[in-house]
Amino acid sequence: MKSLALLCALPYAWPSHATCTRTAVDLPVVMTDNKAVVAAKINDTEVRFFIDSGAFFSHITQATVDEFKLRTRNAPPGLRVSGIGGVSIPVLATVKAFSLKNVTMTDVEFLVTGGHFGAGVNGILGQNLFQDRDVEYNLAEGLIRVMKDFDCSNAMLAYWVKPGDPVSAVDIDRITPQYPHITGAVLVNGVKLRVTFDSGASLSMLTRSAAERVGIKLDGPEVVDAGLVLGIGSAAVKSYVVPISSFRFEDGEEIKHTRLRVADVDLGFTDMLLGADFFLSHRLFVAQSQKRVYFTYNGGPVFNLANTSAAPQGAAQPAEQLTDPQHEPADAAAWARRGMAFAGRHQFDRALADLTRAGELEPANPEYSFERGRIYLQKNDPNDALADFDRALALQPDHVQALMSRAELRIHGNDIAGARTDLDVIDKTAASQAEVRFDMALAYEDARLMSSAIKQADLWISSHEEDSMLPVALRARCRARAVIGKDLPLAVKDCDRAVAGSTKGANPLIMESRGFLFLRLGNYDKAIADYDAAIKINPQFAMALYGRGIAEMKTKKIAQGESDIANAEKLRPKIADVFREDGITP
Repeated sequence: MKSLALLCALPYAWPSHATCTRTAVDLPVVMTDNKAVVAAKINDTEVRFFIDSGAFFSHITQATVDEFKLRTRNAPPGLRVSGIGGVSIPVLATVKAFSLKNVTMTDVEFLVTGGHFGAGVNGILGQNLFQDRDVEYNLAEGLIRVMKDFDCSNAMLAYWVKPGDPVSAVDIDRITPQYPHITGAVLVNGVKLRVTFDSGASLSMLTRSAAERVGIKLDGPEVVDAGLVLGIGSAAVKSYVVPISSFRFEDGEEIKHTRLRVADVDLGFTDMLLGADFFLSHRLFVAQSQKRVYFTYNGGPVFNLANTSAAPQGAAQPAEQLTDPQHEPADAAAWARRGMAFAGRHQFDRALADLTRAGELEPANPEYSFERGRIYLQKNDPNDALADFDRALALQPDHVQALMSRAELRIHGNDIAGARTDLDVIDKTAASQAEVRFDMALAYEDARLMSSAIKQADLWISSHEEDSMLPVALRARCRARAVIGKDLPLAVKDCDRAVAGSTKGANPLIMESRGFLFLRLGNYDKAIADYDAAIKINPQFAMALYGRGIAEMKTKKIAQGESDIANAEKLRPKIADVFREDGITP
């Protein structure tokens, strides 16, 4: 991938210190699912990429390659791409014309790998884009600024800092095409570790080996299971939240008595990733020209521990020092970008206020209603979310993401006919390889429209054989086939592949689905074994308890079966109706 060699096509310069000057291009970004997403174009067609300071090269999805019929070739021999999910062997795809802001580059190369980037995102822009440039990450205000400095080797480049205000600085290794990571040092519990500033990681995390070096035992009483995390490669890995006494940079910020996420992974080049949560809670200037990162604290949580039962963490500065704009946003888009940044930090009321203002300024734009609806969902307010999705679709009836979100809400509200209408519109609108077909397969399954679920899973899997979410899609197709009794030998293959790719069978839903398949096939011993594995991970899993109870009854283990069925019905009173609808009874 070519760098922004045409940077000076969009210059503005300002004095900083006596002789230091800069030219820069501003890239507006929207925080979506904790990723900094930027608008771009492939051959004049609008696409979306997220900016990943931890990626050595830019990536594109196989679905995008198929959709745009891009030319591909083998990557250089021996090239491997490693990440949280494992190792991927990429190919190279060439885009004839790739545009970012008003800069168009020709014959741009991307790696094609198995990362899961989410619906509506076509790939990632990596460090090769920013070679020989300084980069400011101001995600709290929806902006990434790419700069070229002149005569700035001795300047303090965090130009926004007022005299006397605190600023941290960390020396980093020299960034080269062979070693593109932004890596410095941090002290965790007083132990020096290598840390990488990685905007593409949704969450900050320590590696398991680093956690052990600083004295953290993952079987300790205060350790919390934090579920699975995904990355490049086809596997997910387990994560935990652990207490630490101190997280400190040698020249600046310290957080005492906090908690960190630990991933069961070895990244090789680093001990810790500082992800999008750190970037949102800070304003950073990556000065490659000085081999240094400057940053200031915005306020609020530094490490996102959402969706875990971890205790509240400490803060680097007083909690009331929340992000306030240095100036009022200039237009609707800027209001929306800031609102999405607030949402990324779980400041939902401020996010809603900014998205509302954006909609007032530009009422014909469906994106503002859609994004506000997503924030209402995060606030667990489905009625207001549904109203906003309706509003977005009144403005743009084929808005795929709004249709998908409304369909999921309708399924939750048992409006299956309405959900099917929305999903069928997407089916006619989206490209056959589109990422959204993954979500469609799961939604059709939830709606018990199994033939449609199989169709969507077929389409998605055909273009995502190395995707980190492949085990989940295989499970959905396996379960759908098992429910309707179709292609059961293929269902076995799907479930077996899902189990093999799900971190040693650590996903209880995958184990339960294969247990149900064996129950359908009359292989009760295997069904019990898989249900046992699911229940070991989640003892309150009603579907697994009920299924195991039936398998136990079929094998004359009457007392055990009756106990499991009774416990399942306490957890989910109408669960017998679900199994009866699938033709399975004790």
